[in-house]
Amino acid sequence: METKQEESGLHFLDYWRVISTRKEIVLAVTLLVILTGTGVTFMLPKKYQAETTVLVRQDALDVEVFDRQFVSDYNPYFLRTQFETIKSKPILYKVIQNLDLQETWSEEAGRELTRDEVYRTLLHGMLNIDQHRDTSLIAIRVVSKDKNEAARIANEVALVYREYRLSMKKREVLRAVDALKNELQKQQENVEVAANALEDIRKEVGVNMLQQGLRVDKIRLQQLEGDRISARVSMLVRKARLEQVESLTPDELMHAAPYIVQNPNLAAIRNQLMDSEVSIELMQENYGEKHPEVRRVMAARDELKQQLSATLDGMKKGLRVDYEMALQEYTALDEELKLAQAVDIKSEREKVLPFERAQRNFEVQTTILDALRARVVQQGIEMEVPRTPVEIIEPAEPPLQHFSPNVVMNIALSVVLGLVAGIGLAYFIEYLDTSVKTVDDVERYLDQPVLGIIPQKVKPLIEEGPDSPHAEAYRVLRTNMQFANKGISKGAFAVVSGGVGEGKSTTLFNLAFVAAQQGSKVLIVDSDLRRPVQHKIMGVSNEFGLTNVLMRDVSVDKAVKTTDIPNLFFLPSGRLPRASMGMLDSQKMKELVTTLKQRYDCIFFDSPPIMGVSDAAILASEVDGVLLVVQYRKYPKMISSRAKRLVENVGGKILGVVLNNINILRDDYYYYYHSYYSHYYNSKDNQVKELPRKPESKTS
Repeated sequence: METKQEESGLHFLDYWRVISTRKEIVLAVTLLVILTGTGVTFMLPKKYQAETTVLVRQDALDVEVFDRQFVSDYNPYFLRTQFETIKSKPILYKVIQNLDLQETWSEEAGRELTRDEVYRTLLHGMLNIDQHRDTSLIAIRVVSKDKNEAARIANEVALVYREYRLSMKKREVLRAVDALKNELQKQQENVEVAANALEDIRKEVGVNMLQQGLRVDKIRLQQLEGDRISARVSMLVRKARLEQVESLTPDELMHAAPYIVQNPNLAAIRNQLMDSEVSIELMQENYGEKHPEVRRVMAARDELKQQLSATLDGMKKGLRVDYEMALQEYTALDEELKLAQAVDIKSEREKVLPFERAQRNFEVQTTILDALRARVVQQGIEMEVPRTPVEIIEPAEPPLQHFSPNVVMNIALSVVLGLVAGIGLAYFIEYLDTSVKTVDDVERYLDQPVLGIIPQKVKPLIEEGPDSPHAEAYRVLRTNMQFANKGISKGAFAVVSGGVGEGKSTTLFNLAFVAAQQGSKVLIVDSDLRRPVQHKIMGVSNEFGLTNVLMRDVSVDKAVKTTDIPNLFFLPSGRLPRASMGMLDSQKMKELVTTLKQRYDCIFFDSPPIMGVSDAAILASEVDGVLLVVQYRKYPKMISSRAKRLVENVGGKILGVVLNNINILRDDYYYYYHSYYSHYYNSKDNQVKELPRKPESKTS
């Protein structure tokens, strides 16, 4: 997880490093775009925007006249449809006509404009329709150079749109009423035809009607049905009574007869018989059974029993006759009803069904006619009821301030665009720049460690002094060289570069200065015979030096010069003779290096650029180590890579790379790196008083 975060942070720092490094380009492009945008903004003509706010509803009456109006609360396409309606030609053509825009704009343009040209100018260049969020309010905005004209056009568009909605609905209602009237006329004709057909069928089939919906034959059937039911009930009652009577014994019948048949004679005989029975019992007790009076009474009793028996038989016969008559009546009514039903069914099939069909048709046509009449009247009334599909909430007024150009927005947009363009250009230039920019570039492309990072605008330490904050960079370089050389601080070293002007001479002198300051006996050899620099840094003569030593004109001891810096000695390049071929051959240099290493701790050779002169290759092959100086953001990486290969090809040992001339203010990484040492070595707690050194013997 930490590795991923570090990589992510590194990528971000790389991007930021590009911007900070190219900040002059970013700022220049941004400033140019801002100035251009500001200038164009102030050169543009001022335009004013007027706005009219209207409330748009779906078509509905202001007052509910008949039925309640059900209008959908939400229609996703309604407002969008109204936007397109407002921008349509019927609306805008009417606005152009009412405000006489065609003539007015033709005079301003200096030529005759067609109505379609005026329409397109108004639609695409001036008019804007928008919705207030989450409402049914529509904003009609008009932009014009004339603020009064903008307000007039916005208000006129709203008025024309409102009249259009009203007139459109009225036209729809009028068309609907006319269509209803035509249908009403046709329906009246249909009703008359249905009525005539109904009357013709009634006459043809002979259907008698007592009143609306009642026929004579139906009434007769109902009466027969009622009589049959009554006769059946009567027959069943008589049958039940007869069966009950026949099931009784004579004694039971005698006692039950008065309750079954209301016959006064039968009741009188029964009472007389009961009285005689009582009399006989009393007389028998008083007179005995053979007494004449008793016998007379008994004879009367027997006579009454015969009368009662005869009367009961007659009652049974009467009940049977009464039942049979009721049965015959029921049978006759039943047969009559069946006959009448058969006749009715036949009549129903042949006469009534056609009549009823015609009657239903007449009723349906009449119902439709009544509905059409009511609808025509309703539409006529609703047409007169006011409607407000469009209501002007806030009419437009001439604006006090111009709408366009928006100075603040344009400048802000210019700033954004300028930054984007500047950063984009910086990244593009960075993409085209293939020079060495970071330590990672050195390690990735040269496969060599970076021993030192030297800031920009570093002067020779002889000018800045030993307490210069830049001196620490060379102390670090000196220490890293020692570690790269396996801890050996002594030896001969060459400082080379791939191209001209990469700062190798200054780097060499300051490195030698620091080494001498640390107590080593150091010799600087200016072996750049064609463009010597070291004698200028130290302010000494270059009349004779290395060239004289190599030509055996003078000895090394006589050519080496002492300096004002303790422990630091200098061998100038000397004047280059005309015949310089073979001046720095391997054998001579090998002998010279061997001689110098016996007398000095460190020998630093300032060589020419290795890409152009063979002298640097000879030096690299003879010294103990080579420092490759690469200037920050100067040459393509391939130059430094080629220089490395040349050193390796001649058997030279590259100790590492010195990344020179770093722009500390542009690169955050190097800024923090050097600011740390600058702060540390300038701290009062770390300032150590130097001990006086003993002057060393000067070699002439």
